[in-house]
Amino acid sequence: MTVSWIVTGLGVIVSLLGYYLTPSAWGYGILGFGLAHVLLGILDMFRAPSRSRQ
Repeated sequence: MTVSWIVTGLGVIVSLLGYYLTPSAWGYGILGFGLAHVLLGILDMFRAPSRSRQ
């Protein structure tokens, strides 16, 4: 669960960086990369831990 929060937090930071650079193509790419990490971090929070799957 801690890793999911770290990935989500870093995704928010990268998304904010991309948001401030948005007029350029690099800004849109960085924004999308950050938003993807936010989404993946949130989805990982809903996944069952590997210990309970055995």
